[in-house]
Amino acid sequence: MTTKLSAETRAKYMQVSTATLCTALFKRGLRNQFIQDVRPLKADGPNMVGEAYTMRYIPAREDLNPITVFQNPEHPQRVAVEQCPEGAVMVIDSRKDARAASAGSILVSRLMVRGVAGIVTDGGFRDSPEIAELAIPAYHNRPSAPTNLTLHQALDINVPIGCGDVAVFPGDVVVGDREGVIIIPAKIADEIADEAFEMTAFEDFVTEQVLAGKTIVGLYPATNPQTPLDFKVWREKNGR
Repeated sequence: MTTKLSAETRAKYMQVSTATLCTALFKRGLRNQFIQDVRPLKADGPNMVGEAYTMRYIPAREDLNPITVFQNPEHPQRVAVEQCPEGAVMVIDSRKDARAASAGSILVSRLMVRGVAGIVTDGGFRDSPEIAELAIPAYHNRPSAPTNLTLHQALDINVPIGCGDVAVFPGDVVVGDREGVIIIPAKIADEIADEAFEMTAFEDFVTEQVLAGKTIVGLYPATNPQTPLDFKVWREKNGR
């Protein structure tokens, strides 16, 4: 997968929230882009931004999924970890089943040193305390100690998947913050970044005004003609 995400667009996504992105997408009729029941393993840190590289699990069938399958270098999970591109985000369809782990700290560490931008699963991670200490954003439903082999069978790599009730296509833009993860369709990624970046500047202005005691009436939304004028002055003063 060759990255199509420009450095400028990536930088804008690093500075906006998933909440703001949800609103920008809703304006275009996209209502279901926020991955459900997925949370960051660490409470702080920068945004996660990258293009989706996907992996899909199906329910494990015992005769096909013994622990010896990991001896095969072509095992899909191992291949995915070695092929996920630098700057991409690995997104895993674990069928919202966190009873067995989607991956553990060794595989996530490998992704980190290869320059992968983050990892998301709608299941769980084992070794989650160790993963939380790594310099790579990671999002899951909850901790899960059992190996994925007990319940999950890795099948497909870089195909359309469902993750937390959201359709994810390879190359979609994945943005994560301290609230969760949102998926932006690749074809509108640049324009959504531009709009969310502008929305964030206005929201920061509004927040400052509200904390100073201003009413939201006429301010948010900006129905008072004075509000855009005040915002323009604020932007010039703050270099926004």
